[in-house]
Amino acid sequence: MEQWFLRITRYADDLLDGIETLDAWPDKVLTMQRNWIGRSEGARVRFSVDVDGAEPVYIEVFTTRIDTIFGATVVLLAPEHELVDRFAVEAPDPEGFGRRVQQFRSQDRTDRLTGAVEKEGFDTGRTAQNPFTGEGVPIWVANFVLADYGTGAVMAVPAHDQRDFEFARKYGLPVQVVIQPADASEPVDGATMESAYAGPGTLVHSGEFTGRSTEDAAAFMATAAEARGVGQATVQFRLKDWGVSRQRYWGTPIPIIHCPACGLQPVPYADLPVELPDVVEFTGRGDSPLAQIPEFVNVACPSCGGAARRETDTMDTFFDSSWYFYRYCDPTNETEPFDPERVRYWAPVDFYIGGVEHEILHLIYSRFFCRVFKDLGRVVHDEPFTKLLTQGMVLRDGAVMSKSKGNVVDPDKMVARFGADALRLYEMFVAPPEKELEWTDTGLEGSYRFLNRVWRLVTAVAPVVAAVSGDRGSLPLDAGHRALRRKTHQSIRRVSSDLDPRVHLNTAVSALMELVNDLYAFCEQQGLAPHGTTEAYPADHVSGQTAGVLAEAVDALVLMLSPFAPHLCEELWEHLGRQGGLVTATWPEFDPDVARADEIVVPVQVNGKLRGRLTVATDISDDALRAAARADPSVQSHTDGRTIARVVVVRRQLVNIVVKGA
Repeated sequence: MEQWFLRITRYADDLLDGIETLDAWPDKVLTMQRNWIGRSEGARVRFSVDVDGAEPVYIEVFTTRIDTIFGATVVLLAPEHELVDRFAVEAPDPEGFGRRVQQFRSQDRTDRLTGAVEKEGFDTGRTAQNPFTGEGVPIWVANFVLADYGTGAVMAVPAHDQRDFEFARKYGLPVQVVIQPADASEPVDGATMESAYAGPGTLVHSGEFTGRSTEDAAAFMATAAEARGVGQATVQFRLKDWGVSRQRYWGTPIPIIHCPACGLQPVPYADLPVELPDVVEFTGRGDSPLAQIPEFVNVACPSCGGAARRETDTMDTFFDSSWYFYRYCDPTNETEPFDPERVRYWAPVDFYIGGVEHEILHLIYSRFFCRVFKDLGRVVHDEPFTKLLTQGMVLRDGAVMSKSKGNVVDPDKMVARFGADALRLYEMFVAPPEKELEWTDTGLEGSYRFLNRVWRLVTAVAPVVAAVSGDRGSLPLDAGHRALRRKTHQSIRRVSSDLDPRVHLNTAVSALMELVNDLYAFCEQQGLAPHGTTEAYPADHVSGQTAGVLAEAVDALVLMLSPFAPHLCEELWEHLGRQGGLVTATWPEFDPDVARADEIVVPVQVNGKLRGRLTVATDISDDALRAAARADPSVQSHTDGRTIARVVVVRRQLVNIVVKGA
């Protein structure tokens, strides 16, 4: 079947090299992309096949270990390899041969690759000549060899590859050792070895290459293969060209016209975009539904004007999702995909969030599109996304939510019962965004209760804080007021950092909960019970210090909570008498001097064991800290009668007293 492809392999090296610049992407994503691109340096080697006929037949294998070719004792073919069908026809029992091949072909491709199915194979009855030894080796079909990986053929070296070793032992195939480890006490023996040896060493039983180290043998042997006309050094990629053809209705039409006289013709620019017809009958037949609509298919050739037909395949949906973010920069442009100047202003995307299931395809395709657009002069940057976060999946009862599993939670019901803000807050609080989230209804109820606490608190103190304006930290404060103001600025610092750059949304919410707890405690101390009525304490019954500190804390709380609970916070902002809505408000800034604690707690150890804790001023000197530690009664009980050798002070963190004697 003819299909359309995008030549992504042209950019394979660039895509791989670009990974090194993505320092704000998760390591697991970069590893997955490296593996998917799969750059391998090695050699292609041709084994001649023993067949009847004038035309020689070869099996070409790709190997990263040509240094082990003298130990290749069997050639393994993928069930889909082009020679397999020929061997089946020419086999003594074509029907039986074909049944075994079909059994392998029907197995899941991923299971075959990962080893989820048992490694199986059978002898074709044919032999191939090892181009270095000149000896014949049997040709087998094996289910773990894939046609689209490498050449679809493998030279099996059981002594030096564990997968090949297990296969050889299962079917009684020869195991020929051709590398001996340098530090082995006894030579590795193919007859007695219990596992393959895949490490470095010295070549043995390898003709003129015997005695060479594995470090340099590969280059020499690849050169020899080319000189003998049986192979050459090469670089291979796991990445294949991107097949974008889909035989379905929904999808972007491929703008090509097939003309019997002129061949493939692009749809004229003036006729773009090609739009899908509004009405289509879905018959369930194998061909594209579009092929059944004559008024869509039958067109005039744009070159000769003769009868022609429109391409009826549509594009893979990844095609559009791989560059939509550029279109967002210029969504109303009707003459081109986007204006390069507008994209230059907005792109690359500063922070991209997507599901972990898009680690490979979508993200590689987006990086590919970025490079194509750069080559076309449409963008100037190298990568589409500067920073990436892959969000975790939502689980219930230990499994990913799925309709087929019947473990889906209806969000509409949750919103109707608890509100959208409680649902948002719960999802961001219950786990780090990159981790899996185990759903519980009780957790959602907790978020709902917290938002109710915030509502009661803010609406209760709104009459007090609404009238406050100007510098809220200029009045002298007692210890209780300083403590709340310090907590406010510490919370601003922590939440701001947790949101950007750390993206630890759950700990940001935790900091807000701590601030709310401190606000409740402060209000109780000042006689302002948040669960009371607002009429209980009008603004003129509250001191200026209290009103100022409360206003600063409550404003900061509502602003910092707004990304998590925007609807609730917009209402509270209005209750506080603030103008313009949250969208016009400025994110709060912390003062490091205010956030700094007046006192710190320093643990004291004696010979490395915790013996006490000191509460001291933050600006205490090292000498004063040493003296305080030695004078602490709980410490003295462990130092009396013993010689103090030294007192080690780790500034603001730890004191360790080293003592000697009984």
